[in-house]
Amino acid sequence: MDKPASPEKPIRRAVKLDHHDSVRSHVRERISSEVEHLERRIASLRMSRAPHADILISTYQRLLDRKKGFLQSWNLKDGGPL
Repeated sequence: MDKPASPEKPIRRAVKLDHHDSVRSHVRERISSEVEHLERRIASLRMSRAPHADILISTYQRLLDRKKGFLQSWNLKDGGPL
């Protein structure tokens, strides 16, 4: 037999406003460190004579541009406001 339908009460959850700020901070730190890593990698590839260095530099530069664009579009660049 079917159980009678019980009226569902909406579940209220406490909103932790500081949680959002910590996520933004974590994302900013993570992507900023990835940007720094890519910049160092590009610099070292420019000094090397690897056969495919130009292709790698081009690929890394596109990744770098996208990550910087993300930081800028979400106002996370240079420790933007939280």
